[in-house]
Amino acid sequence: MVRFKNRWLLVEFIPSAQIVPSREPEPLTSRQIYSALKESVVSNFGDTGWGAVGFSLTVKYYSPMTNICIIRVGRDQHRIAWGAVTLLDAIEGRKVIPNVVHISGTIKHTQLAAIEHNRVVVARYRASVKQAAASQDSYEQFLNTSTREIEALQD
Repeated sequence: MVRFKNRWLLVEFIPSAQIVPSREPEPLTSRQIYSALKESVVSNFGDTGWGAVGFSLTVKYYSPMTNICIIRVGRDQHRIAWGAVTLLDAIEGRKVIPNVVHISGTIKHTQLAAIEHNRVVVARYRASVKQAAASQDSYEQFLNTSTREIEALQD
């Protein structure tokens, strides 16, 4: 029996600076990210690229607070997906700058990288408001919740 081998991409979608809208936009969803990835693959690599990537591409996790996303794709096609992610410039009309933080062959290493990345982002948030890391705040609750969600992901 042959095992299906995957690559896992940990991507941060950094919102691009834009004019502040009159109301807060809805947070992105996994479905919107998947649609944008599909559109990027088709526009940059054609139907052949989508045919290669389409059956294995899935968005397994997305956190609207830290803007990180875990994407699974087949091992042989991961470079096409990586290229499509890098070439994204907008998701649902919102300008984003994609940053591929980590690529791994196992979900476990991607989970560990995502948890560490969340800690770094929360530390940046705390530093921006000059809050001590030892104090209890909503960020601590977020870290605990997101860690449980990320660890619950299965291949």
